[in-house]
Amino acid sequence: MALEHAILVSLLEKPGSGYELARRFERSIGYFWTATHQQIYRVLGRMEGGGLLHVRDVPQQGRPGKKEYSVAAPGRAALSAWLHEPIEPESVRHELAVKIRGAAFDDPTALLSEVERHRKAHDERLRRYLTGEQRDFTGPEAPDPLDVGQELQHVVLRGGIAYERMTIAWLDDVLDTLHRLRATKPRA
Repeated sequence: MALEHAILVSLLEKPGSGYELARRFERSIGYFWTATHQQIYRVLGRMEGGGLLHVRDVPQQGRPGKKEYSVAAPGRAALSAWLHEPIEPESVRHELAVKIRGAAFDDPTALLSEVERHRKAHDERLRRYLTGEQRDFTGPEAPDPLDVGQELQHVVLRGGIAYERMTIAWLDDVLDTLHRLRATKPRA
């Protein structure tokens, strides 16, 4: 997937400025496809130049005007074509897993603080996902019933929740293993 596809999806969900789009990447899309503000603005310019996007100048009171982007017919066609293309299942590249295996050739317990840091980060991400799910999909303020777009957003979020739970369980297993190895390590 290219950043262009993530931008098309986001703008089809709701047109917006480059700044608003970057905020959406920080809040939701960025959980599974990351991009910097600079990357987003650069790709928006390229997509505008390629006719994939419409741009509307929006005046703002007391501030400079902003550009609001929406998807043009060629952009919708490009997304549709991409949706119908097969993609390869993703391979996992997991640097921490390589470090854990490599620890067999050093002191495995030296990784305790690093694994704990990763566990804390995944726990915080899981909490953000669960808070967003409650706010947007399952709580009292959530729309009932959800529309098709909301249902698909929710199923992606549920995948993120399941991934974080699985990762936390694995990191707990790694920590248990490291603690056990420390307890059985012969003293010099």
